[in-house]
Amino acid sequence: MNAPLQSARNPVDPVKLEKLAEVAVKVGLQLQRGQDLVVTAPIAALPLVRLITKHAYVAGAGLVTTFYSDEETTLARYAHAPDESFDRASDWLYEGMAKAYAGGAARLAIAGDNPMMLSAQDPAKVARANKANSIAYKPALEKISNFDINWNIVSYPNPSWAKQMFPDDPETVAVEKLANAIFAASRVDIDDPIAAWKEHNANLSRRSAWLNGERFAALHFSGPGTDLTVGLADGHEWHGGASTAKNGITCNPNIPTEEVFTTPHALRVEGHVSSTKPLSHQGTLIDDIQVRFEGGRIVEAKASRGEEVLKKVLDTDEGARRLGEVALVPHSSPISASGILFYNTLFDENASCHIALGQCYSKCFLDGANLSQEQIRAQGGNSSLIHIDWMIGSDKVDINGVRADGSRVPVMRKGEWA
Repeated sequence: MNAPLQSARNPVDPVKLEKLAEVAVKVGLQLQRGQDLVVTAPIAALPLVRLITKHAYVAGAGLVTTFYSDEETTLARYAHAPDESFDRASDWLYEGMAKAYAGGAARLAIAGDNPMMLSAQDPAKVARANKANSIAYKPALEKISNFDINWNIVSYPNPSWAKQMFPDDPETVAVEKLANAIFAASRVDIDDPIAAWKEHNANLSRRSAWLNGERFAALHFSGPGTDLTVGLADGHEWHGGASTAKNGITCNPNIPTEEVFTTPHALRVEGHVSSTKPLSHQGTLIDDIQVRFEGGRIVEAKASRGEEVLKKVLDTDEGARRLGEVALVPHSSPISASGILFYNTLFDENASCHIALGQCYSKCFLDGANLSQEQIRAQGGNSSLIHIDWMIGSDKVDINGVRADGSRVPVMRKGEWA
């Protein structure tokens, strides 16, 4: 007599996945009663989308609308689409999103695509498609980067991403490892994650308050391959953890997060810097980045891998060669301590101090909500179609705060708060 077939074990803990959905809605978004929600997600993340949708409606959401992406259909474009396709994007879709945000909708993105999905595709086509998408997305992105709305990013352990991280494991084992790493970094592997996030946000707020009290004119990074002075924008303001959007709602944009961050001055960055972790960008791995700044602008750039893609990114527009963010993260952060390279900026940036090419955040200015774009530019804020973070911190990097009179204050030593 045959034994009954047993159902395959779910490698993603359903209890922790439920907690992640609850944290996304209650901590990440603090979704308000009657507020609409726009979600984007890879189709593999459907289990998390369903739970987030449930918790959103329990919180009183007006309408939840989800847009799905799929790796196979993305690759089909590169395999079969005519050449002119790569200079186009769905501007009508992003215009609709911008309209939703202008009407008060919140934004939630679920990350999880295979970070190397486009690594075998023509870099020129990838760059063209990315540029067209960036141009089309700008009306919606401005609502997000200017913190007009409450928004949040969380992640789901997509099998293709898991296999990229753990190639020697069977798929179910790889997915379980990635899921557990996501849950730990997102603080949902404990009994009361909402209380844990409250405490974590308070710690990040204390770091931000100290930096805001110091009013440094610049930060100086020194370490192997790095001698970089990052001038800070006039009237800059440090933030970390929870942030209050212009609509008055306090949200945690990134889950996980370990950083405190602010806006550099687009014209006052000098020296050279080397990356300390690979950057996974739109399906291409860019490794061993080395750049040199003069007058705030990257004038030399190279990489041991993905250099062609890096240079095309830098040519996106004038602002792509300038900085829009500088962020401080201790080397002992939980994500760094895990020893895992996620190939995903949401996680890897929270293992290391980092800088971002491109668009600045208007909220990282004193009274930023009331500043015009012209005022932000006048104070040193950068404008670009892109915002790409890459990692420059390690246990070998020191950081000094530089005051307006040239005196220096230790900020980090060997990657830890001084």
